[in-house]
Formats: sequence, structure tokens, C-alpha cells
Amino acid sequence: MNFWSIYQHGFARVAACTGHTVIADPGANAEAVLRQARRCAEEGVAVAVFPEMVLCGYSIEDLLLQDPLLDAVEAALREVVAGSADLLPVLVVGAPLRHRNRVYNCAVVVHRGRILGVAPKSYPPNYREFYERRQIAAGDDERGGTIRIDGADVPFGVDLLFTAEDVPGLVLHAEICEDMWVPVPPSAEAALAGATVLANLSGSPITVGRAEDRKLLCRSASSRCLAAYVYAAAGLGESTTDLSWDGQTMVYENGVLLAESDRFPLGDQFAAADIDLDLLRQERQRMGSFDDNRRTHAARTADFRTVSFRLDPPVAADLGLRRRVERFPFVPADPDRLALDCYEAYNIQVEGLQQRLAAIGGPKVVIGVSGGLDSTHALIVAARAMDRAGRPRSDILAFTLPGFATSDHTKDNAHRLMRALGVTAAELDITPTARLMLQEMGHPFAAGEPVYDVTFENVQAGLRTDYLFRLANQRGGIVLGTGDLSELALGWSTYGVGDQMSHYNVNSGVPKTLIQHLIRWVISSGQFDEETGSILAAILDTEISPELVPGEEMQSTESKIGPYALHDFTLFHVLRYGFRPSKIAFLAWHAWHDAASGAFPPGFPEAKRVAYDLAEIVRWLEVFCRRFFAFAQFKRSAMPNGPKVSAGGSLSPRGDWRAPSDGNARVWLADLARFDFQKAAEEGR
Repeated sequence: MNFWSIYQHGFARVAACTGHTVIADPGANAEAVLRQARRCAEEGVAVAVFPEMVLCGYSIEDLLLQDPLLDAVEAALREVVAGSADLLPVLVVGAPLRHRNRVYNCAVVVHRGRILGVAPKSYPPNYREFYERRQIAAGDDERGGTIRIDGADVPFGVDLLFTAEDVPGLVLHAEICEDMWVPVPPSAEAALAGATVLANLSGSPITVGRAEDRKLLCRSASSRCLAAYVYAAAGLGESTTDLSWDGQTMVYENGVLLAESDRFPLGDQFAAADIDLDLLRQERQRMGSFDDNRRTHAARTADFRTVSFRLDPPVAADLGLRRRVERFPFVPADPDRLALDCYEAYNIQVEGLQQRLAAIGGPKVVIGVSGGLDSTHALIVAARAMDRAGRPRSDILAFTLPGFATSDHTKDNAHRLMRALGVTAAELDITPTARLMLQEMGHPFAAGEPVYDVTFENVQAGLRTDYLFRLANQRGGIVLGTGDLSELALGWSTYGVGDQMSHYNVNSGVPKTLIQHLIRWVISSGQFDEETGSILAAILDTEISPELVPGEEMQSTESKIGPYALHDFTLFHVLRYGFRPSKIAFLAWHAWHDAASGAFPPGFPEAKRVAYDLAEIVRWLEVFCRRFFAFAQFKRSAMPNGPKVSAGGSLSPRGDWRAPSDGNARVWLADLARFDFQKAAEEGR
């Protein structure tokens, strides 16, 4: 198996093509279609979609009823079919075709020297600038039939699905221009019937604002239908007697724009992207309402016909990956999107805590503050929740609980932050109690030996939580948890009487990679005063550490369990899409192998803009699989309440993730073992 092949990982490359149409010259247009088809073939494209009536031009009006023109279209179609014989892509080509007593505006699906089928336009428009029904018959009721082309009967109708036998999940349906604009588009029924790639051949002329309308409809269709939507509009060369044309092309997938080309092009161009067929299948499996909708419309969707073909994709080739892969899938690199996400995430947490406090009688909040990112963020969430509830921040009882390895830097930051926020602050040194417990247990550390094992660490973590719960009992409060989503995924917490437990945890839905950006947003949006902002900025520069083991060098969490950047990358794709580890490795390499390419989230420190090679990615992916699937679930099964924050998912056993505590990681590790990663690394670009 070739690790570098997109077709081995559930992707298929599609292209929306446009170019210079020569009106009423089908021969020239056939040559142009094949020119682009050959280029698409060279680039590994599986499906290439061309504009409406590309073989003759959309804007030829009554010339559509001239026999010489229609004869020439049929001849041009023969050229396209013959020229496709040795080409990879399925070509979806627009052409007017005679059938029975009418002319139909058709999408002709061609592959490797044969016509697979023909889909007529369902709803020719007849309003404003459009007068299409003068020449064209409506095809909305064409189902189950055939059309005669060059002496052969070819499937004809709006009920055709074109299925690649050798590319799982690649199921194509074609509709034409206006079909997208009606309340119930043909593509919606096709998606319910199984189509994953929805093609739209468009002749849409351009007027001010129409391009945004098209994008809205394409995005909506791809999102509602859990599908890819490939849109290709006519451009230069169409008649400008009364209209103009912009050649807009787009590829959307599940509501996300993957590719688009420049509008008003002078010549050939296409928007190409690698659509994720696994992603679409997983989304449909998860959203049971999608299939419920199919059952509701079974009378229309059950009789769709399937036309099978073999694509024979270039599985041995490394075609790269034509789609943007976010380094931080929980943290968008787009500044506006990130700002909105941070606003929503912060307020989700604040409202969650505010509601919980109100529901249980308005107790005080007891929180341990270490000076690290997680407890800092939980504290500023609690402060804002008190503000919104009209309560004094002094109702937050904040304790810093230094242990054997607590640094002066983090402890000082904790005290400064507590003072700046005006909470009730105190310090409670746990080392005397920890020494006593270790002594009573007969631990070697109590005898002066430098033994810093898991017991040594957990005695400190457990005592901190024990103190917080007893303080909450004493002072009429609840313990606010600070552990984040990433720690829950990896089981990086002390179970029971430890940081795994609290009365309510506002951070349980927030991944580690997002927390730093939430704190940056809190600073930049002026949620607190300038002094608090400067303290928060200092905390952002602190190394992630549990500070449990004494020594000259700070204990680094990431050096032990791996980079949170890679773990959060894996967590998102496991939790949201159920992807195979090998596919996640492929995506992670494309996202992380070159620190100089692609975008980092705004404000991300330059010094931390690192790259990871394939060996390191696979190493930490194995660690994630072992911890997530085989170890950490028992901690998640008993996790406290807390709000879901990210669309990427949560790990609550009452919500997104329900799994046995005694599971194992065998099938996930076996998936990784299918590939020779050392060989793949040697072959990699």
C-alpha cells in the first residue's frame, strides 16, 4: 500500500472547470473540453465538471432549435467520448440533446470512451432574463428512461447515480443551474439516495451580488446534504447581447469551501480539491436524522438507478493533497473565525458556570490556582460568571497550593492574578501533609531517597483536591475543576481524589491548544483591566508543567506524553470523524511537516512554530491510541459535569463519547501497522 496516495486514504480529487466558450461552435468547444480533461487527468482528477451547454454555449437562444447546431453538438459529443478513452476523469459535460419531441438541456456523464448516462435539467427558468422554456423541455419527470445516442440506448433521467466500484463512497449525481435554486433540488433527493458528489453545470449569467448567492446555495446544499458540491459556471465567450458571464467555479464539502477559481477568467481554469469521502460517510452515519429523512422520502429516493464504473485511480502516485488541513483543528487560523470561536467558547463556559451556581443556591466557588494555563482560564471564567450574576468576586475562594516542585514563578503569577481579580485569595502549603502521608506509607522519599514515582506525584495531586473539597465543605462552596479536554483524552490526571474530580468543570470541553488563544482573546477584547491583562500575558509564556517533581530542570508535560498540538490534532479527527490512525497520520504530515507553509493561528508565538516529521507523528499517534482507547476511559466515565464547547466534540459519558472503561487499542494500532512508515518516510516529499 502506498501511504502517500490520496486514494488510499478515502479522498477523491474533483475539479470544476470553465473556459472560453465559442458560441455555436461545438467542434471548438469539444476540443477545449478535452484539453482541460487531459490536464485534469495529469493531475489525478476523478471527476471533472464543465458548464451548462458547454458544447455549444448557453446563450444561443433559438439556435438551440436548429438542426445543424444540434447535429454538430452530437458530433462534438462523439469527439469528447472518443477522446476520453484513455483519460482518468469522469467528465460531466453540458449539451442540448434531442429526445422524443423536444430538446433537453443535459449533463452527459462520460468515462473512458463511453457515455455512462444523461441527466436532463429539471427546471428550465422562464422569468426575468431567462426564457429557456421556449426551447428546452423540463426534465423533472424523467425517471427510469433511456435516450438514444449514436445507435445505443443510454440511461436518461434525474434519477441516476454514478458509482465508482473501486473508490468507496464516490457516488456522483448531476443537476443543472436552476435546479439548485428551487426549494427541493434534485440533488437533495439524490443525496438521500446515496450521492456524495453533487455536480452542478451552470450557465448562470452574472449580476451584482449573484456570486454570493451562488456561494450561499452551494454551501447550504453541501451542508444539508452532507455532500461535496462541485459548481462550474459559464464564462468568457458567451453572448453579451444582454448579459455578462463570470465563470465562477467552486468546490464545497459539508459546508466548507475547499477551492474556488478567479472569476472573469480569460482562458481555461479549474478549481480542484480533494474531497474526503470518509468524512461524508462518517457524518451521515452519525447524523441519524439524515437517514430518517431518506425514509420519509423513500417513495422518491428508493427507485434511483445506479450506473457503476471503474475509475482505476492512480493509487501508486503521490498526488499531494489539495485541501487545507488546519494544524490546529480546534483553533482556526482565520483571525475573524478565531475571534468568534473564542467569544462563543468563553461565554459558553461563563454561562455554564453561572447557570450551575444559580441552580444549586448560589454557593461560593472554590478553585485551586497554580499559575498555569488551565487554572488561570478557569479562574477568569469564574470571575466573569460572578460579574454576570451581580455577585462580588470575593465569593471566589482561590487557593494556591504549593508542593515540592512548585516554582516561585508560577506561584508569584498565581498570587498576582488573584489580587488583580479581587478574589478571596489564600496560600496553603501541602508539603508538610504530603511528607506525613509519604512517611506513613513508608515511601522511600520520606527516608531521604530521591524517588519521584507516580505515588510521589499523586500524593500531591490528591492532597490538593482533598483540601479543596474539604474547604468547600467548610465554607459553603463547590470545587471548580480546571482540567481540560486534552488531559481527559490522554488520562493525564489523578483519578478520584485528584484533579480528575470536581463539582463542576468549565474546562472539560476545551482542548489544551485552544486555551491559550482564549486567554489571548480575553486580553485583546478587554474583558478585564490592563493589569490583569499583563499578568495573563506573563502566564501565557509559562511552560506546561505539573510541577510535581523537584529538580533543577522544570518537569515538562509534553516531553513525557507528547506535543499537545499533535494530540489535539488526533483527538479532533478521532472524536469528530472516527478516522483511522493511518489517515490521521497522513493528514498530520500534510499539516505539520513544514513550519514555513500554511497558516498558524494569529498570535501564535514564532518560537513555537515547529514542524514534525512522519516518524514523530506516528510515534505520538501510537501513544494517543494506547492512552485514549486502552487506558483513559475509566477516568472519563466518572467525569464531572461541564459544558460542551467545541463542535469537535466532548468526552462526557453523557454526551458525545460513550465507551467501555475496559476497552483496548488493538484495532487502531493494527491499522497503523498496515503501513511501513520507515519506507514511507524515505519516499516522502
